[in-house]
Amino acid sequence: MFQIIVNKNAYNVSCDDNQYTLNDANVNLDISEQANGLISVLVENKSYTAIVEKIDKKSKEVTLKINGHNYTVSIKEPIDQLLNKMGLDLKANQKAEPIKAPMPGMILKILVEVGQKIEKGDGLIILEAMKMENILKASATATVKSIKIAEKTVVEKGTVLIEME
Repeated sequence: MFQIIVNKNAYNVSCDDNQYTLNDANVNLDISEQANGLISVLVENKSYTAIVEKIDKKSKEVTLKINGHNYTVSIKEPIDQLLNKMGLDLKANQKAEPIKAPMPGMILKILVEVGQKIEKGDGLIILEAMKMENILKASATATVKSIKIAEKTVVEKGTVLIEME
């Protein structure tokens, strides 16, 4: 049985010989990919057309646009559910590490503020070192807990610049 999470609402889904069960109720479901890249979904004789906006294979998430509304769909396979139950869910156990200066330099610009939610790859700080500007980026999704430095401050290698939560 798969757990499908749609915009933070969880559903248990299983399939046997093209017979689908949604939260222990049988459901008439037909999904097919069209030649134009759209996905046709027929649920209980209601037709929907979905457009795949984004696929993140690592986190098993798909963003779909259906009738002008975005839906984030994540899939938990049985092994994911078992690991979560055993407390081995690696995604949940990841701790947001503080951002440290990778080299001595001067903080030119702080690109974030306390309380801001950031995504992996977002620019956080511009650090000038050896007459070059370096953009320090987020290594994971997190929220800025505190900013430990100010612009135009000289920092040493290893100085904590931003704390995350």
